[in-house]
Amino acid sequence: MGLKRLLLPLVALVVAAGLVIGLLSGVFASAARQGLEAAGLESRTAASTLTPGALDGSAGGAATGEGPPTASPSSPAPTPTSSGVPMPASVLAGTEGKGRVSAAALTKRVEAVKVKGSGGYSGEVRDLRTGDVLFAHRASKGAIPASTTKLVTSAAALDLLGAEHRFSTTVVAPGNGRLVLVGGGDPYLLEKASKAEPTRASLSTLARRTATALKADGVRKVSLGYDASLFSGPAWNPDWPDSYADVASRVSALWVNEGRTVPGGGVTGPRQPNPAKEAGAAFAAQLEKQGVDVSSVGAARAPKDAPRVASVSSMTLERIVEHVLMTSDNDGAEVLLRQAAVADGRRGTFTDGTAVVAERLRALGAWTSGTRLTDGSGLSRRTRIPAATLTKLLRAAGEEKHPDLRPLLTGLPVAGVEGSLATKFGDDESLAGRGVVRGKTGTLSKVHGLAGTITTRDGAVLTYAFLVNDPENDYNATVWLQRVTAAISRCGC
Repeated sequence: MGLKRLLLPLVALVVAAGLVIGLLSGVFASAARQGLEAAGLESRTAASTLTPGALDGSAGGAATGEGPPTASPSSPAPTPTSSGVPMPASVLAGTEGKGRVSAAALTKRVEAVKVKGSGGYSGEVRDLRTGDVLFAHRASKGAIPASTTKLVTSAAALDLLGAEHRFSTTVVAPGNGRLVLVGGGDPYLLEKASKAEPTRASLSTLARRTATALKADGVRKVSLGYDASLFSGPAWNPDWPDSYADVASRVSALWVNEGRTVPGGGVTGPRQPNPAKEAGAAFAAQLEKQGVDVSSVGAARAPKDAPRVASVSSMTLERIVEHVLMTSDNDGAEVLLRQAAVADGRRGTFTDGTAVVAERLRALGAWTSGTRLTDGSGLSRRTRIPAATLTKLLRAAGEEKHPDLRPLLTGLPVAGVEGSLATKFGDDESLAGRGVVRGKTGTLSKVHGLAGTITTRDGAVLTYAFLVNDPENDYNATVWLQRVTAAISRCGC
């Protein structure tokens, strides 16, 4: 009897704890949905244009390059923080989304953030829902944007091609025992299929499909050509110094592993001098593994009417853009610049690509005089983009009439959680921004920028852009960017 008296309170405590945990889980899920609905990113009555990975930039719902699309959960799992502790979806999404922000109060918060040596800046903050400008400082003045340029490049590609577009890598047979590997500008084509990255197309899968088709026709020996003619113009931007050779590949419509010599390597590292040639050789090796003898490999142009033998498709453009933004991938961004030009019926060059991006910015109502574009990644120091252009573009991405631009928002790194912001927002004055500030970083020597969205304390969702050029102290400039956006997130005004 004494034992029962001891156990009963313990059992009751366990049951009560379970009920509380269940209740909190429901609250978190409800809050996340409310935040998305209020921001105009999800509807109670219609399917959301966001994929299940929208809150955390995950690849949920992406179709693979190796097979049919795969289903994904109906709601995202909590996103791990940089410390490995799950962060509730409600923290990422905000709680209300319909809060009002006083321009005067917000301006006071921005101007109160002081970091010695952080330098001058240009910046703007807008209400995502209304488009109202809440803060502006030299917002129409062109500034070196660094990698925030990737936002405008991605927007042009999405606007012209659509979020569900895929790029195909194809093998055709002109005749006489000859095959041609035709590059379709898939920025993330792999040499070998990867279980770790199943959404990426690969030459190994393409070789297997090609070999199956050839053997069905009794063909076991071929000569191989490779065609990268989809893109034209210089493969290397004349504005880029030679020292950038380890952060950008020579742009090509046909490459594997992004033209990097170390498959699966990081953003920096040695690059292939001739990516298309390397891809041709890699495909020949994969064909040999499938039992097809390759007598020779060389550059070629595939006839337009050549019969198709096999093909593989890239990730959706939505996933490509999200990866480009999350990792600040220069190579992927430069391919998207060329793809935008080709989609508009122009040559795949730097010049044509930047001209098309400018046209799309005008069409989207995001153009600001003072904008000058020279590449797709932001490596060039001759590029100028005003903060106002970025805030207007991000606001357009949240509008219902531009659903294909939504990856500009879903692909943004989350402060203290993932991507290029995973290890940021760690000091006491920026901690409030973790989980509620999303932003594309921009970094060159003496150039720092951050542009994205902020969910404020009262649930308002804002678009922002801050660009710092020529600070006295580079590190302090990044600290200021983190603290000023965190200060905005604390606004319950």
